[in-house]
Amino acid sequence: MTATAAAASKGRSNGLLSLFTLGAMPSKAVRGGLQVASLLVPLLLWTAIASLGLVDEKFLPSPQAVFRSLASMAASGILFQDIVASTGRVFGGFLLATLLAVPIGICMGVYPAICAICEPLIAMLRYMPAAAFIPLLIIYLGIGEEPKIALIFLGTIYFNILMVMDAVKFVPKELIETTLTLGGRSRQVLVQVVARYSLPSIIDTLRINIATSWNLVVVAELVAAEVGLGKRIQLAQRFFRTDQIFAELIVLGLIGFAIDMGFRLLLRLSCKWAV
Repeated sequence: MTATAAAASKGRSNGLLSLFTLGAMPSKAVRGGLQVASLLVPLLLWTAIASLGLVDEKFLPSPQAVFRSLASMAASGILFQDIVASTGRVFGGFLLATLLAVPIGICMGVYPAICAICEPLIAMLRYMPAAAFIPLLIIYLGIGEEPKIALIFLGTIYFNILMVMDAVKFVPKELIETTLTLGGRSRQVLVQVVARYSLPSIIDTLRINIATSWNLVVVAELVAAEVGLGKRIQLAQRFFRTDQIFAELIVLGLIGFAIDMGFRLLLRLSCKWAV
């Protein structure tokens, strides 16, 4: 190996190592390549394991079998019905939780008295598994859409409140004091200073916690539902259709990824100063 080739090889090695240096920021091309690899490598491993027959196809169907199952459900219209039903329940429950959680969290972060009143009860309630309320929700609300939406509401509102409260507590007190000194009223402080400063953190809170809604909608649909991604998984399990289970799980992941990207886009568009 010539000195030039050795130097080039050493440079490439140092370049790879530098990606994992604390605080290092890879280029957009490198970052995109890593993101593609994070999806491609598991897919290739899955394909290789299925092709070599290392695991019984009943337990680990091949990607081709999963794709055929997905295409069959899409062609029959079942997949579309399940997606509409599940996403409607998720957004219904999560929207209700957000509409209540954001103003309550802001007030708790700004007013210590309100925090002292609400935080102990909320801290206790958030440790109660939302799924444990299913029997009561069915008794109170029946087996329609209401208990499913209520379950998602209960499973997310307390986490949203506390995380919004924590975000508000990081608003610099100097900003609040300066606004009051310049003649600002309490409403102006809440809306124009506190809410605006903490908006990026609030959006991030919602982006993280909506994943809990997806977990809960599957649980809710396992109990009592006619359509939905969770219900379809239950039916597939009953008939040992692991290919269909994998297909539904992939759909859940793709929808969740799209929602996550939507929140990221919302953050970039509404909080350009924080991106």
